[in-house]
Amino acid sequence: MSNPDSFINEVTEEVRRDQLFAMFRKYGWIGGLLVVAVVGGAAYSEWQKAQETKRAQGFGDAMLEAFDLGGAADRRAALEAVPADGGQIALRALMLASDPAEDKAAALAALEALIADTTQPEIYRDMAQLRRVMVAGADLALADRRAALEGISAPGRAFRVLAAEQLAYLMIEEGKTDEAIAALTALMQDQEATQALRARAGQIITALGGEVPSQMPAANLDQG
Repeated sequence: MSNPDSFINEVTEEVRRDQLFAMFRKYGWIGGLLVVAVVGGAAYSEWQKAQETKRAQGFGDAMLEAFDLGGAADRRAALEAVPADGGQIALRALMLASDPAEDKAAALAALEALIADTTQPEIYRDMAQLRRVMVAGADLALADRRAALEGISAPGRAFRVLAAEQLAYLMIEEGKTDEAIAALTALMQDQEATQALRARAGQIITALGGEVPSQMPAANLDQG
């Protein structure tokens, strides 16, 4: 390559470098901003996760401390004072209803408030509905108990089989023995029924003079 060509190439490379440096000076801040955004976003995400974990641990610790108190009134006051948001509100309400023997009216009030709170997940409200029927017992009209249970016994609902069990008990309360035996027999053959539930149903069928089915599907151990 001749010297003139070499000189031209050197000048061309120098111009390219100058242009590149000029672009970096003009637009380089965008790349820097993107890097800061990515790093900052990751850091914020980690901080947010840490805060969520800390909040959950704080809620759990506060609930345990409240349960350690001796008197029912003191426990209730402490539970009500625990800060809660989101799904924690539902958990707190369920815990407030965990000791109905001490204050049945207050337990039912907590459950009814949760049932009426449509911002809470369906599974918590269904649990509260089931618990309300069981806590209220005969204090709640049989027709009202049946209506509440039928609402959560539909296919796909988390507590369907437990609600079906309680509906069978209502039949017994009404004196409909044959219908109760049929309902409990069907429940024993339900694939979603747990072993414990089937054992309870079998005992009731026997007590009512019915015959326990000999062949049953495997129990779903994930339910209570």
